[in-house]
Amino acid sequence: MAAVTIGLLHPGAMGTAVGATLRAGGARVVWASAGRTAATRARAASAGFEDLGALEAVVAASDVIVSVCPPDAALDVAAGVAAHGFRGVYVDANAIAPATARAVGRAVEAGGATFVDGGIIGPAPARPGSTRLYLAGKDAARVSARFAAGPIEAIELDGPAGAASALKMAYAAWTKGSAALLLAVRALARAEDAEPALLAEWARSQPDLAERSEKAAGRNAAKAWRFVGEMDEIAATFAADGLPDGFHRAAAEVYRRMEGYKDARTPPTAAEVAAVLVARRAR
Repeated sequence: MAAVTIGLLHPGAMGTAVGATLRAGGARVVWASAGRTAATRARAASAGFEDLGALEAVVAASDVIVSVCPPDAALDVAAGVAAHGFRGVYVDANAIAPATARAVGRAVEAGGATFVDGGIIGPAPARPGSTRLYLAGKDAARVSARFAAGPIEAIELDGPAGAASALKMAYAAWTKGSAALLLAVRALARAEDAEPALLAEWARSQPDLAERSEKAAGRNAAKAWRFVGEMDEIAATFAADGLPDGFHRAAAEVYRRMEGYKDARTPPTAAEVAAVLVARRAR
């Protein structure tokens, strides 16, 4: 397989895992440090990514660009790449609605690029087996081949651009949506002085829920700020298909109230998160 240069936008925890997988397959991975934090710079350097400084330089050097960013930035990132005249393959691997994915596609294709829709399911992986990158659209097969050597498994979908994003939305609607619901239930019980009684009843009739609520708090708190936009994208996906979107508008608010846990080193308990949710309720 011919060597390629792949631009990575941007190397957060998941982006770094994506880039490491691509490097394992023999690709040169480049990125732009302009405007990035010291933590991001250190992460990219430790992963062996080549810093080209500015987005324009990354666009000029890259055969493929992979976008891994917060959902609400996906369209702006695509527009920035298109503005620099990128004509290679643009892979959007963000947690966005199918309609947003198609808008990203239109933006990059207007500049002459080929668009591949992607959706990542699973955590930033240290080893194979936990994380999949679903791909749809023209050139999905060619992109998929670049992931053969690393811990992220690429899977091509038999569908047009938007199919991978739809799968991601449906999957996260349950995993992150149900986590937000459990935390909201704990907060409600706390606000009404019923939390001990609820936990006692759960122990009798729903013995897994207390542990699940603890995992929902511990695993998601530090990343809750990223989930706000994702829940909004899921809500938009439901609304576009004529389905109720209130579930995930509410989930977005739960995660918005947890934004103070960003980069927290010690995971909070479910009781601690419940206290935060109650304290930050609308007055």
